[in-house]
Amino acid sequence: MLDHSLRGKVVVIGGGAKNLGGLIARTLASGGAKAIAVHYNSDATQAAAAETIAAINAAGAEAIAVQGDLTKVSEITRLFDETIQRFGQVDIAINTTGMVIKKPFTETTEEEYDKIFAINSKAAFFFLQEAGKKLGEGGKICTIVTSLLGAFTGYYSSYAGSKAPVEHFTRAASKEFGPRGISVTAVAPGPMDTAFFYGQESKEAVAYHSSAADLSKFSKTGLTDIEDIALLVKFLVTEGWWITGQTILANGGYTTK
Repeated sequence: MLDHSLRGKVVVIGGGAKNLGGLIARTLASGGAKAIAVHYNSDATQAAAAETIAAINAAGAEAIAVQGDLTKVSEITRLFDETIQRFGQVDIAINTTGMVIKKPFTETTEEEYDKIFAINSKAAFFFLQEAGKKLGEGGKICTIVTSLLGAFTGYYSSYAGSKAPVEHFTRAASKEFGPRGISVTAVAPGPMDTAFFYGQESKEAVAYHSSAADLSKFSKTGLTDIEDIALLVKFLVTEGWWITGQTILANGGYTTK
């Protein structure tokens, strides 16, 4: 029988320094994970990564911070290799990295298109690929996408479009990695109460999104609480291992497919 607990498990988290990624790191550490590799992208996030490392250590787990640009395949490989060199294995791989652009279709530039697809699609593909190479039997992989994959709206063409391929990547990877007991999922939150959301939204848009979900009035802000997403991810990479090949829209009734 495969062990689906966090006991003795080593976790890699892409974008694990802050916001949802940081909370997932803390949640898995307090849940019994042995060690967590916290990836962060830029020097601006280094302090947040250090805070997350300290919280992981305080919860009784080991941790390392690894800086890297995950749009470069060699950096993804290095992230996994450094984790294995330090802790001997990787059992769970979670990718929370992402970029959002809210802009009219006709105003999106080629440079913006290339950048957002590199972060949201290319990095996701090769993170899944490396996890498939490096995880052992019974491993777990989860990627964060967006509930806009189930929405019919404008202004997010490049954002939702660059996240959409991850649904198929997830299905294909689950088929190819499944014979080794590896489950592969994607979680698609609704608009979350983090700086990632507020950066491109107007006051009017925030007000709309804060009341658009069926369960909005039961949320702290009306938006998706990252605590709920972190707990869902924890479930999927532990007891929820039987769920594989699927993208789960977790948004309180904001939208569905």
